[in-house]
Amino acid sequence: MSSELEFDLTLYPAPVLRRPAEPVTAFDDELRQIVAAMFRCMYRSKGVGLAAPQVGLKKRILVANATGEPEDELCLINPELMDRSGPASLFEEGCLSFPGIFAEVERPELCTVKAFTPEGDPFEATYEGFPSRIVQHEHDHLEGVLLVDRMSPADKLRNKAALEDLVASYKAAQKSAQKT
Repeated sequence: MSSELEFDLTLYPAPVLRRPAEPVTAFDDELRQIVAAMFRCMYRSKGVGLAAPQVGLKKRILVANATGEPEDELCLINPELMDRSGPASLFEEGCLSFPGIFAEVERPELCTVKAFTPEGDPFEATYEGFPSRIVQHEHDHLEGVLLVDRMSPADKLRNKAALEDLVASYKAAQKSAQKT
């Protein structure tokens, strides 16, 4: 009986979310299992994107699906943002590591990325609109940049209580873990 790898979401302010992720060096069955588990976690959490630090892994892996259709699944291993271009637009973003918190974030309309497939094949692609926004958001996670860092002062104020609740929950969990 084989069991599938499963991940839980890592919530703000867990330190792993602040650390730049490390490059993937092995393109093997373990990587493909991680990618599959990340997609399952993303779908289970009703997200459109997920980066490995959000499941506690310090690896440069991101998965996304702007439409929810299987043919639109996107997996970028060791992605590098080569270019961001086009008009910048404001759009409300949420984040699985910040449940229930939303903020207006300004991002360029297009991004060009160099990355690898889970099989280790290099590719370059340009994303536009919502898929571009997802890739840029998830790439931020790989660099240790979080939604709270992109918030305007007004959004930080509007979300202050929710952010403080996340910090308090994290501290309580850490305290409880130290007792056991």
